[in-house]
Amino acid sequence: MFNLLSTEEKDCIHQYAALSEEQGKLHPAILELAYTKQWFKLFLPASYGGPQLLLPEILRMEEALAAEDGSLAWTVTLCSGAGWFAGFLDPELAAEIFSDPQVCFAGSGAVGGTAVESETGYTINGYWKYASGALHATVFTANCQLLDHNHNPLKDDAGNQVIRSFILKKEEVELVPGWSYFGLVATGSHAFEVKDLQVPANRTFQINENIKLNSPGFDYPFLQMAETTLAVNSAGMSAHFLTLAADSFRSRSGLKRYTQDQVKFFETELSSCSEALKEARTNFYTTFDASWLQLTEENKIDKELLDAVSLSSRKLAHISRQITDTLYPYCGLEAARKETEINRVWRDIHTASQHSLLTFL
Repeated sequence: MFNLLSTEEKDCIHQYAALSEEQGKLHPAILELAYTKQWFKLFLPASYGGPQLLLPEILRMEEALAAEDGSLAWTVTLCSGAGWFAGFLDPELAAEIFSDPQVCFAGSGAVGGTAVESETGYTINGYWKYASGALHATVFTANCQLLDHNHNPLKDDAGNQVIRSFILKKEEVELVPGWSYFGLVATGSHAFEVKDLQVPANRTFQINENIKLNSPGFDYPFLQMAETTLAVNSAGMSAHFLTLAADSFRSRSGLKRYTQDQVKFFETELSSCSEALKEARTNFYTTFDASWLQLTEENKIDKELLDAVSLSSRKLAHISRQITDTLYPYCGLEAARKETEINRVWRDIHTASQHSLLTFL
């Protein structure tokens, strides 16, 4: 299922995953691997020094990474996903940003700040949480509510608040440590803030509008792009857990603790969970691939198909979590020990499941 990574790459990830968790950030060896393989640049076109992969390829790669380590995959997904904004940036600004071979985006989807237009650009104030990869990011993205010179909210013709996204450089932001959650520990998803920061006018952008690059994929809707990339993370982590759960139970059953009927019951549960994941995964990729095909052939995606992509993403994430909960009781007390690989995977899945985009079916 996951043959996109070499044996050497998998060995490196496995060797340093636990150390990454201990340090609360990706280990330097894993970071070096990510830079070498351009994992933080998955969405970038060749003109900006990226591998110019398409979303169907990216989803499979992110799932493969998640099947090895959740924190690495989640960081790659969120950082490379923020790099997708390259398609909407001022070309001069983009050229400056992407000249750094270790460029990495971090950010938050929440509207955590305000921006007041000035003579030279904008004055930004704000606080944003959950910026995965913040500790090694070179660029931060931040959503702000636009205010007029009297600090009153600007509204569009429909009466909605005007929201704009901004590019901030690492030296302009203050990191605020606060990622103290029990899973995805090595993502280092800390908060960041700025106070009275002056930025030039070309630092603002709007996604899915005024695409600056003649490269496929930047017109895929952002909501479904986000949902699909998060869902494959859950699927990959769940596949990892299935393997570990089988190994864990079989090592215990080798001690003859269970009757033949009990072993058979577990094997049936394991098979059922494997099939459930396979079915959800097949449905997900079938639906997503159909949406991508329609976009490439017709330059549009029907609303019904986009809704189906969203639903299949949430179903995949839900089933991924459910099957881990089904199998967890059969894994023994070692699965509850925080230093073990299986416990880390279980914690990562449950932390990922709390993302708001995947909460409801």
